[in-house]
Amino acid sequence: MLIGELSRRTGVNAHQLRYYETQGLLEAERGSNGYRAYDEGAVLRVTQIRHLLGAGLSSDDIAYLLPCATGEAPDLTGCPELLTAMRTRLERLDAQMSKIAHSREALADYIDAAERSGHERPPAWDCDDDVLASA
Repeated sequence: MLIGELSRRTGVNAHQLRYYETQGLLEAERGSNGYRAYDEGAVLRVTQIRHLLGAGLSSDDIAYLLPCATGEAPDLTGCPELLTAMRTRLERLDAQMSKIAHSREALADYIDAAERSGHERPPAWDCDDDVLASA
């Protein structure tokens, strides 16, 4: 099938499909006319990629995990390398969530202080200067 058909069947635009190909996530043959041609398995592969992206995995992570993927969800076999990669990603997400929770708490404290009195000093800021910049 051509890229337009794959796009229609998966709901993923052609630009993203070409990106998946450059990242090594999706393979296409080239016809004599130079057009990309995908096999039927590409629909499943794109569905898997979308689910894994939705789980917060990077394209590098996904390239590593796809050989272990089966089914649309996808199901992943529990090989040690796969588990290590997923645990590492989970640890990064936990750290980001902790930083966001801390920023939220500090911001809520500022709001509470400002609501109590327009001239009182807000609570001391005790986290990295880049927290608000990265929010």
